[in-house]
Amino acid sequence: MNEPLAYRMRPKTLDKVLGQKKLVSKGGFLYNCIEANSAVNMIFFGPSGSGKTTIAEAFANSMKMNFIKLNATINKKEELLDAINQSRLIPTIIMIDEVHRLNKDKQDILLPFLENGQFIFIGATTANPLLSINKAIRSRTRLIEIMPLDKEDILIGLKRAIESENGLNNKRKFTEEALKYISTIAGGDLRYAYNILETSSLSFLKDHLIDIDDIKELNYIPNSHSDLNDDQHYDTVSALQKSIRGSQVDAAIFYLAKLLESNDLEGITRRLMVTAYEDIGLASPSAVDRCYNACQVALNVGLPEAMIPLGFTVVDLALSPKSKSAALAIEKAYDYVKSNPTYVRDYLKLTPVNLNPDYKYPYDRSDLWEKIEYMPSGLEDLEFYDPQLTSKYEKNIFENYKRLKSIRRSSDLKSLKENKE
Repeated sequence: MNEPLAYRMRPKTLDKVLGQKKLVSKGGFLYNCIEANSAVNMIFFGPSGSGKTTIAEAFANSMKMNFIKLNATINKKEELLDAINQSRLIPTIIMIDEVHRLNKDKQDILLPFLENGQFIFIGATTANPLLSINKAIRSRTRLIEIMPLDKEDILIGLKRAIESENGLNNKRKFTEEALKYISTIAGGDLRYAYNILETSSLSFLKDHLIDIDDIKELNYIPNSHSDLNDDQHYDTVSALQKSIRGSQVDAAIFYLAKLLESNDLEGITRRLMVTAYEDIGLASPSAVDRCYNACQVALNVGLPEAMIPLGFTVVDLALSPKSKSAALAIEKAYDYVKSNPTYVRDYLKLTPVNLNPDYKYPYDRSDLWEKIEYMPSGLEDLEFYDPQLTSKYEKNIFENYKRLKSIRRSSDLKSLKENKE
């Protein structure tokens, strides 16, 4: 039985790798390594199907080095030690897939060899290495992002697979439209595209010209890069908030649609409510309220109908004026109190002990409330709120803010009560 088409079509040398021109083309980092006959430890990170393992193996072949592939979750400590022993005998590249799952025992074995250069190490992961890779390993490797392939590169790969002796060997024919459709729904994943090509070649008679309707008949779902539990999902969440903040409504709607594929309704509503308070805030409190209401409706009705109120609030938030002044104020205050011990004035305490009645807080004197000093002693001039005058609402409260700042506040409550201040 033949290996899968995607496996058979793996390029053997770096010059046959599709895409990744900044790495493999003349002047690219890996190209220069081959020219210099020298290499460094690396971590390849990028989405599934972008070619991390393929590039590592092709690089090893181009460097004429022994290549050993391990998996952080499957291969045991003894297998790692065996690979290291092999590297004593012959120049070797050891690749560890899912390197972000490497346990401490294996890390401890690996670290000395990352220092002495007995072998070249290549880690591979779909996770963000800055968040998922042990700092000790990260500091001893170069992080290299492997980008998803574009549609044109995938189209080249599909045509190559149809013609290749290792592929379909020209035994099946596809229309150009069908191949372009496959390259589009593959979402940058060449392996996914090869699997569609192979499945479709087995699904129809040999003399049949496979067209776009035949591919659609197979009911392949477009390969989304917003799976609930991977970095691409959180990157999309980040892109949604930044698009709303930047008031590019079409981009915001696009990322919302992308997130809806993951069915993470609670996560989407949570992010939108935070975005409303953080980025729109005092510029349009009514839009913040509308966002909350829309999110509650979305949670009540569930998907797929939830996309309607969610679409409503994303458009509303994106096109609303923006102000981060309230969010920035609390962030500044929080950072300050974390590093500066402070004490509440006696007259502000819930139940002050042994405080002269003349200096107790005047609950019955609303005329004095705006004249009392509420900041801790010594911090009277500390300011956290910095208005962003992007809307009529915040301009109005800023006028009140200026009025209040002009009032001379006092901690001498006795004098205030006696109208001597």
